[in-house]
Amino acid sequence: MLEAKKLDFYNTTEEIIEFIKKIVKAANVEGVVVGLSGGVDSSVVVTLCVRALGKARVLGVLMPTAFTPDEDIKDANDLADWLGIQTKFLNIQPISEIFFKNLHNDTNDPKQRIHMANIYARIRMIILYYYANLNNYLVAGTGDRSEDLIGYFTKYGDGGVDFLPISHLYKTQVRQLAKHLRIPEKIANKPSSPQLYPGHKATDEIPVGYETLDPVLVGLFDNKFPPEKVSQLTGVSVDKISEILHRFNKSGHKRTYPWMFKEW
Repeated sequence: MLEAKKLDFYNTTEEIIEFIKKIVKAANVEGVVVGLSGGVDSSVVVTLCVRALGKARVLGVLMPTAFTPDEDIKDANDLADWLGIQTKFLNIQPISEIFFKNLHNDTNDPKQRIHMANIYARIRMIILYYYANLNNYLVAGTGDRSEDLIGYFTKYGDGGVDFLPISHLYKTQVRQLAKHLRIPEKIANKPSSPQLYPGHKATDEIPVGYETLDPVLVGLFDNKFPPEKVSQLTGVSVDKISEILHRFNKSGHKRTYPWMFKEW
């Protein structure tokens, strides 16, 4: 059986806190801004930022759409209140509609759904950088290792950030850390749901759920096992593991600096 490494929660927390402090000091900025979705990743990141910098130096930004569940907005607001941080609230639906209208977008065309979703993500990136520039802050990213390895993020959207405090942790580890940080169980255990279109769930796009995905990623990338051995150890089919590897290879451009002429 494969599984992500058991965390020493205290040491992991202290290491990330120290990392955040060093990044902010090196950049000579006043604090950080975090996009709050009500999900586990953003909740862990904002909590760690508060522990590192203090509540006065952390800004949370809520950017719902017309179809963002009320529960997610409430969870994000409740967490911000618990942490005592300042927040900004912007409904990005009107901004998005201007894009769709001027692009002559057919909102009923299923082939355009992901392209529309990426626009939502990139609008959020623009807003976060507006507040970062306004306050001399950095944008703290909320991506984790599971998402990073399979490219499950929008390039220049939620992938457009200044630093990534939890990108070394798999999703299942992030959930464990959330409980250690005393983040409400309903957030820690909430199914991943990017909400980039109505009813959007992570399992709409990723090959398998995170509880199954993470052991496969551990086998492939931490232990360097071939797909056949990973299949034997996890019970996941070789075809499914090949699909996960394909996603890693196909999304390589998302994890690197843009190709430059001199490299070719």
